[in-house]
Amino acid sequence: MKPKEIIEKTNMHPKNLHRSGYDFKQLILSNPQLEKFVGINQHDIETIDFSNPDAVKALNKALLIEYYDIQDWDIPQNYLCPPIPGRADYIHYIADLLASTNNGIIPEGETVQGLDVGIGANCIYPIIGNSVYGWSFVGTDIDEAAIQNCKKIIEANPKLIDAISLQLQIESRFIFKNIMEPEDKFAFTICNPPFHSSQAEATKSTIRKINNLENTKTTKPVLNFGGQNAELWCEGGELGFITQMIYESAKYPMQCLWFTTLVSKKDNLSSIYKTLNKVNAVTVKTIDMAQGQKTSRIVAWTFLSEIQQKKWQY
Repeated sequence: MKPKEIIEKTNMHPKNLHRSGYDFKQLILSNPQLEKFVGINQHDIETIDFSNPDAVKALNKALLIEYYDIQDWDIPQNYLCPPIPGRADYIHYIADLLASTNNGIIPEGETVQGLDVGIGANCIYPIIGNSVYGWSFVGTDIDEAAIQNCKKIIEANPKLIDAISLQLQIESRFIFKNIMEPEDKFAFTICNPPFHSSQAEATKSTIRKINNLENTKTTKPVLNFGGQNAELWCEGGELGFITQMIYESAKYPMQCLWFTTLVSKKDNLSSIYKTLNKVNAVTVKTIDMAQGQKTSRIVAWTFLSEIQQKKWQY
């Protein structure tokens, strides 16, 4: 039976290379390991089992080869294997944000430097940002094993060596302290904060995700989606992490044009806006973003006046 045509995902950013879904025949040519995971679902659509971490990893490898010129990419077992289309969306919205204070022109090249807070083991945001816009990145994490894996990815893909630098955050309660030095200037920060407030909550959510995807019932606390503790949860959950980030950002008002973060829980927005008001953020923007079956959003803020924003030197 011939699979149905994939409908364009119009809720994705217009520049997202993955709006038309996945061309599995082409992707299998890029990564033959993907073939064993591809099948036809109940809607006659060619797909993979997204609750299988090996299948998602094989798909990611194929996408990175096909679209982003990354020949060698891997992550250790049980680390977060991110959906690349959603990560690409965030990068494209950052580009729009930078263009909004640059006469509508997206600034490109290595002088545009981003700070990836919580780079994880996958290095995805810097890979996409560098491939599409030529940006350079500093990636930070509190997990040394994650940093070491990113180092392996960078060394295996020479074009990344001068584009991405890595820094271990040695004090896990801080986000920008130890990272932002007085001479640093970042065009933006990017962050996918820990979503949950405890390991139990993270496990419960993962089981619910698997049941939704497979239409089955499981009680196994298997993190099929991957994710180490630091990637999935922290004390205070998403709101606690972002609140800390906002208070810290106020200590570096002139060193970053746009501080940004994903916000998954809509209920957290009112508290986030209040905190931004407390620290006297000059401009706050909220960008809606669809990620798979759920809607997320980016909250961006700056301490620079409109004149300073327009005069920012990349």
